[in-house]
Amino acid sequence: MNQPTVSTVSLELIRELPKTDLHVHLDGSMRLETVLDLAREQNVKLPADTPEGLREKLRLGKKTGSLVEYLKAFDVTLQVLQVKDALYRAAYELASDAAAENVRYMEVRYSPMLHTRKGLRLTTVVETVLRGLQDARMEHGITTRLILCGIRNISATSSLRMAELVVAYKGRGVVGFDLAGAEYDYPPKDHQDAFALVRKNNVNVTIHAGEAYGPASIAQALHDCGAHRIGHGCRLREDGDLLRYVIDHRIPLECCPSSNIQTGAVRDINDHPMRLYHNLGARVTVNTDNRLVTDTTVSKELHLIHTSLGFSFEDLCQVLLNGFKSAFMPHHEKQHYMRQIATELEDFARKQDMEEVYLNTSRPPGLEGARAAE
Repeated sequence: MNQPTVSTVSLELIRELPKTDLHVHLDGSMRLETVLDLAREQNVKLPADTPEGLREKLRLGKKTGSLVEYLKAFDVTLQVLQVKDALYRAAYELASDAAAENVRYMEVRYSPMLHTRKGLRLTTVVETVLRGLQDARMEHGITTRLILCGIRNISATSSLRMAELVVAYKGRGVVGFDLAGAEYDYPPKDHQDAFALVRKNNVNVTIHAGEAYGPASIAQALHDCGAHRIGHGCRLREDGDLLRYVIDHRIPLECCPSSNIQTGAVRDINDHPMRLYHNLGARVTVNTDNRLVTDTTVSKELHLIHTSLGFSFEDLCQVLLNGFKSAFMPHHEKQHYMRQIATELEDFARKQDMEEVYLNTSRPPGLEGARAAE
């Protein structure tokens, strides 16, 4: 049963709160108008040539029934992301849009090998995206990092190539390695060589798991591949012992509620396990997954769990802090963020006359709680 909120928090207020987005795909988070512009510039034929028509064809924000169906939209966006100017624009606009809703820190993920159809070198693909993100930071102040992805349904060899690229750009804007793509029938353990390489080089690991396949996928991600975070993890609730392990070891869950509904990972928002995970003490974070394909923002996702899953203002503050705690950033940088964000959230609570909701409990969102939970 959903827990009622003590007080309604508006979407406008949530937009003002400091946020992270740790699970967002570059090729699924373009502006719709940009896809159309780039297609015209590059003479790429799309399924439709108007915003309304393309929105309908790509089923943006709609239930697709499966992850495989959901991923079909990427076949379209990838067509226009094969040249430098397009990659730069997509990265710059993504960071700019995130900054507009006060996302302070974002980890953008994508697979460079999917952007080489027209001859771009892998290094060029990485450096172009980094440049777009850096320019957005200079203009808007948002801090961004990159996570590079292997694609589980392509090959283990290609994943190893992406892992090598991660190691080459460690310390230069790339902070992690991920395994994305169709999950069913493509277990993470098949890509162990790639994960062994990045772990040997002390690189962070996050893996899509427990979205289109059961807890066994999550167990492999953790125990065979050494994941530090889990992408989605919707089906973790099917294995209570594994769930307890994740909670006890403070392994963050990158939750993407609307996306999970669209892919069929959960039936509807009321069936989403995020409330259960949070109540049990798991380190849950809220993310967009794909701003375009899912038709969402971080603020919308937070408002959704507030209105539909009963997350109070205090709960939302804890989730926001979880995002900063779970980021792939150096410890000293994380401490700085935690102190700053905790103070800002307390100020927001006071301004909104929510001291009782926010301050008179166990205070996990406050400065003291933030330090204790590090």
